[in-house]
Amino acid sequence: MLKSFRKDTSGNYALATALVVVPLLGGVGMAVDYSTLIREKSEVQNALDSACVATGRRVIDGATDDQLKAYAKDFFESNLRTVDKEDATLIVTLPNSDSGGGILTLAATFNYKPQIMPVFNEMMNNVGVATNFDLPIDCDLRLKNTSEIALVLDNSGSMNNTGGGSSKKRITLLKDAAKYLVAELARQSAKIKQVDKPVQFSVVPFSASVNIGPNNASKDWMDGFGKSPVHHENFDWSKMTSANAAANGNRWVEKVDGVWYKRGEGWGETEDQPATRFSLYADMQYYTSREFVETGQEYICTRYRSNGTCRSGYWQDTGYYVQSNPASFATWQGCVEERPYPYNVNDAAPSDGNPATLYVPMFAPDEPGNLWTDADGDGDNDLDSGDWGYDNSWWADYKSGNSGENTGLKRQQDMQKYFKIKPYGSNNPSSGDGPNFACTTPPITPLTDVTTTAGMNTIVAAIDAMAPTSMTNVPDGMAWGWRTVSSGEPFTEGRVETEKGNDKVLIVLTDGLNTYTDLDGTDAAGNKSAYASYGYTGVDYYGTSDPRLYLGTDSNVSKTTFSASNYTKAMNQHMDTLCINAKAAGIKVFTVGLDLNAYSDAAAITSLKACASESKFRKNADGSYKKLFWNTTGSDLLDVFKTIADELSNLRIVG
Repeated sequence: MLKSFRKDTSGNYALATALVVVPLLGGVGMAVDYSTLIREKSEVQNALDSACVATGRRVIDGATDDQLKAYAKDFFESNLRTVDKEDATLIVTLPNSDSGGGILTLAATFNYKPQIMPVFNEMMNNVGVATNFDLPIDCDLRLKNTSEIALVLDNSGSMNNTGGGSSKKRITLLKDAAKYLVAELARQSAKIKQVDKPVQFSVVPFSASVNIGPNNASKDWMDGFGKSPVHHENFDWSKMTSANAAANGNRWVEKVDGVWYKRGEGWGETEDQPATRFSLYADMQYYTSREFVETGQEYICTRYRSNGTCRSGYWQDTGYYVQSNPASFATWQGCVEERPYPYNVNDAAPSDGNPATLYVPMFAPDEPGNLWTDADGDGDNDLDSGDWGYDNSWWADYKSGNSGENTGLKRQQDMQKYFKIKPYGSNNPSSGDGPNFACTTPPITPLTDVTTTAGMNTIVAAIDAMAPTSMTNVPDGMAWGWRTVSSGEPFTEGRVETEKGNDKVLIVLTDGLNTYTDLDGTDAAGNKSAYASYGYTGVDYYGTSDPRLYLGTDSNVSKTTFSASNYTKAMNQHMDTLCINAKAAGIKVFTVGLDLNAYSDAAAITSLKACASESKFRKNADGSYKKLFWNTTGSDLLDVFKTIADELSNLRIVG
């Protein structure tokens, strides 16, 4: 029968067999091809996803368009292991924003060639079964748009006033508004999981100066050797020579290559170390205790007879007091002086090779006056009883026998006085006086990730710690706000400036004019102003004929006028220059005037408005973009900060 079957030419059995075998083998082929298709498609998808993420990192790093496309292609093809790279075509669509953010799209067309189905096309007499087909695969990557925001907030004394239209103090309203802003942006950023530190805040309280934190004393960018031309601005070491060493406890100083060094055994372990503001804080001492040393007894008569003899009395110990246990009188609290122009209005890196760029600790000199007597414990009064009229007389003047050395300026600058130990029980300076005079704000809080509980708590605590005191120095606060979002020293928490998709932002709020206190009364030392971060305006900067406050200002600031209004003009000009420099460096500046009067505070309003960057989203009626400036009252401050939150949120929208 089998032989007959093979010889049968009618085709009935062959046809029947073919009809059964073809679908059976076709089904097997389709299963094999489908399995291969799934595996290769998965391989292409994985290669595409990997290339997408890797290319996204290069976008952030600032690679050019051509570099990005070449990099994406190489990365994609290198991850194709079993798929022929000729069968996978890559198309790269880059974000349309140079500032970062946006969507990066990588699309691949995968040309799949079945391995078994083509055979059946022949068997089916080319009835149209496809031998290969294209599969589209794509990847959309939302690039990061992170924010680094410095809250530069006025802590001057006027912030203790009640806010306009409100029953609360301005400082309280500011705290509430600032905490709202931080919480709102943190809430929005919690949705972004793939980005490290999506929103960071720093807090920079300012008044007459800015406190960078005493923990930074030993940093290389601080002037630890006294090299800056500002460092010894108010110090006269001329009396502390080797010839006067005995009178100063076998201590003297010597200047070598621009640095003053301690000489003499009287310095103890610090001999041959630099004599600086830091060392001065450590060297000033006061006696914390004293004890009585008995030398015998003596009889004290309390009642006498008519003939002069003693009727009654008592015995008392004789002897003397010895003062003991000297301790440090004061420590540096963290405030620094303004660098000389142009370094006060830029973010130039501090360098030991350029001492003017280093940061100098504030040290308010003891101004002429009389705080205690018998400073050296020899039983003789060292001071006269004159009243010199200065607010910050906190130490004993050094009085020599030469009347020419007893002028107000000589007394103020003479360094010998600081190495007399303050007597036990002598009068203390008034609250706020001393070498840290005008250092009244809490320290800067560097950039902190507020999407973590710990980070949020840190920033909220920094805002709550603010308290109103002293004068207003907006440019000083702005400069340090810039430095907190910068990637370079002194604060290095900021992302590098070339990194795309990162916004560096200053939010500056003040309630008044820039102020520097003049002296309209007796000024025996010729200080011309109270001491603050620009030092005394009566002291010309190293090698010039102008004080630091007047450096870099134009003819609208009189260089021979020493009044509060002229100081304000100079500070406003520094602020204008600083704003130009910051915006040129890519910093977005938001400015807020709180309860400013359109007439009396016109200069402050003009400076703040000119300083502000332009919005990218909000427009004026004429179609121009609005300035990121608000002049608001206390009652509306929270609404302004809500608008600021919206503006910052829009900067983070991908599109």
